[in-house]
Amino acid sequence: MKKMVFTLALLLMSLSAAVAQTRTFKITHAVARNSKVNQMYVTTKSGDVKYYNTADLTSVKFEGDKAIIAPKSGAENDEYDASVQAISFAKKADQGESGDIDNPAGVIQITEAKGWQESAYLKWAPFEGASSYNVYVDDKKIDAQLIRQYASYYRADVLGLKAGTYSVKVVPVNAEGTEITGANTASNLVVKSFNREGFAHFKYAGVGAYNNDGTLKAGAKVLYITAKTTKTVSTTVNTGKLETITGLQSIIDAYSKGKDKTPIAFRIIGKVNLSDLDHISSSAEGLQIKGAMMNMTFEGVGDDATVYGFGFLLREAESVEFRNFAIMRCLDDAMSLDTKNSHVWIHNMDLFYGKKGSAADQAKGDGTVDIKGDSKYVTVAYNRFWDNGKASMCGMKSETGENWITYHHNWFDHSDSRMARVRTMSVHMYNNYYQHCDVYGIGATSGSSIFMESNYFDAVKRPIMSSLQGTDAKGDGTFSGEKGGLIKAYGNVFANKPDNFSYITYAENNTSFDAYEVSDPSEQVPASVKTLVGGTSYNNFDTNSSLMYAYAADKAEDVPSIVEGFYGAGRLNHGDIDFVIPDETVVTNGHQQPLPALASLLDSYTSGVVKVFGESNATGEGGSTGGSTGGTTEGGSTVTPIEGTVLVTFTDSKPSSSIVTVSGNYATNKGTATIDGTSYSTCVKMESATNISVTVDKKVTMTLYFSSADSKTNAKIDGKKPAEVNAVIDSTAKTMTVTLDAGSHTITKQDTCNLFGIKLVPVKE
Repeated sequence: MKKMVFTLALLLMSLSAAVAQTRTFKITHAVARNSKVNQMYVTTKSGDVKYYNTADLTSVKFEGDKAIIAPKSGAENDEYDASVQAISFAKKADQGESGDIDNPAGVIQITEAKGWQESAYLKWAPFEGASSYNVYVDDKKIDAQLIRQYASYYRADVLGLKAGTYSVKVVPVNAEGTEITGANTASNLVVKSFNREGFAHFKYAGVGAYNNDGTLKAGAKVLYITAKTTKTVSTTVNTGKLETITGLQSIIDAYSKGKDKTPIAFRIIGKVNLSDLDHISSSAEGLQIKGAMMNMTFEGVGDDATVYGFGFLLREAESVEFRNFAIMRCLDDAMSLDTKNSHVWIHNMDLFYGKKGSAADQAKGDGTVDIKGDSKYVTVAYNRFWDNGKASMCGMKSETGENWITYHHNWFDHSDSRMARVRTMSVHMYNNYYQHCDVYGIGATSGSSIFMESNYFDAVKRPIMSSLQGTDAKGDGTFSGEKGGLIKAYGNVFANKPDNFSYITYAENNTSFDAYEVSDPSEQVPASVKTLVGGTSYNNFDTNSSLMYAYAADKAEDVPSIVEGFYGAGRLNHGDIDFVIPDETVVTNGHQQPLPALASLLDSYTSGVVKVFGESNATGEGGSTGGSTGGTTEGGSTVTPIEGTVLVTFTDSKPSSSIVTVSGNYATNKGTATIDGTSYSTCVKMESATNISVTVDKKVTMTLYFSSADSKTNAKIDGKKPAEVNAVIDSTAKTMTVTLDAGSHTITKQDTCNLFGIKLVPVKE
């Protein structure tokens, strides 16, 4: 009897201790999470998170296992009794810095001016006597198309800026085109760089039309795309011969032939509808981009650029960037990276509902960002997914390699599933914000390896899953019976856990688990840790310096305020859609449905742009700004000026500058050429099919450097023999020199020889 009483006493003591370990009391000052103020997070051992505004607190202290939080108001303290797992702090969202504005009487009244990421903007009130305006950044005139009129104000955006501090001046222009008195300047506009972490930039410089410093690549073109210009915009493209191509999709199709690698930026202004396009080359998706080395950027101007009713299909495309515009009501996927794409960067996009599909699970559209068909070296970053049904499929069953994909700083705003759904690939997911995601967060299948690092999950019931094990094994299976993939996890936060929350670590169940938790990002997952179905292990790609890029992950607690901040996810200023997604779910027959209020807003969406200056002028207004803001416009396109001497060589079997594009064969066994004291061993073979394009914005002297072993050292310029263009051939130095006017030129075979370098020197006139 005594033994029974003693045992019962021990049991009661144990139960009492367990209750004490999980009990909280006197919690009256906690508030809702708010990224606009600095906050303290109290994470309990049960996984709940309580939030406090630091400005409202006097102190936090500990008495044994008890945490005591004292408010400034002098009211009763909040107390946690042996239940606190961690206390952390989150900085408020960065709201950016406004420039300095002085609005004395008699000048244009600037109402807003800010620098953003590689761009800056300002707004101003209408000025009496002005029919238009000129805008200058640090005294360099920007393209007229960057200036727009809205119902009650004007706005200019300056694109292609390096990180730094700038001044932007706006000058009124009368009906005769003369600048008049009344100019005003906003100064101290702080411009930051986009975050280029991720696999798209791994050992790769300049994805798309821009350099890594944010300026346009040398020789880059800029085309301004509006609802009125998509059918009429034109530029010269080398398709095997120089042709003038008209229409947005037609220009992209011409680039797809692979002959012209001139960097090109398509700048989208306002709302562009499917019906505005000249045609689409993908009936399923919309605009099709196909071909290696596209050097192509699609970017929005301002905070309201939108494509409506179509998406983008990429096939076998390299060096493509999408930034700062919205996609609404796409045909199928918003972005489909379908087949063997590489070095693609998708960032700062607003991604909304697509067109309703025929399947029950396609009420919100089909996929949003789908990456498949052996696409590799892709970064998806700082995008806002607006209540999407299927956010991102990553991999099919046909992949032959690990492929290497990055998702970071994305805001999955009440999206349902596939954030991402990964097959076969090696994927790094860090600093993403999962907010009230109803079905599941990340899903690993088919032998994939995923590193989940410092992500923030808010009210997500099944945040991390691997097929047929752990959480997924509790039900009927989520992933079509596919074999599992292995997930490494570090530093993730699970806040506001729902009642049906499930996350099973390897430490809790070393057979059927969701993820293998590590104590440090550098820790490797042992090869003995394998998926329950499939028996695959984690490949530890993230700790292999030959495979992994440099990056700096933010604390998970800071992620919500970062992605919700001025430099966060989605378009500049978070775009022109002012809608807060409620914490509610509309379900019909087991499938999530669009929110009626958001769907209605999208269906009635119109652009606020009243007028785009320079839109009706086929040649544009140009300017003299160079790579930072646009440059001289010709035929609707912009070419970056050549500043100083430019030497183009062919190391790594490609031109060292995008001023030059090559269609032809390279060789490393044709001797060498010494240029300015440096010996080069890679050349372009001058054969019948060789076609080299050189685009210059001003008159230059061009010198061609041939092999020291060549008996002939010549080439045709624009189809003409050397004598016809007054070329000077130095048979001793193995060079040919000729003067070129501004424009695009071709170099083709005259006699068999091998070209090692092209030097361009501006002519002073």
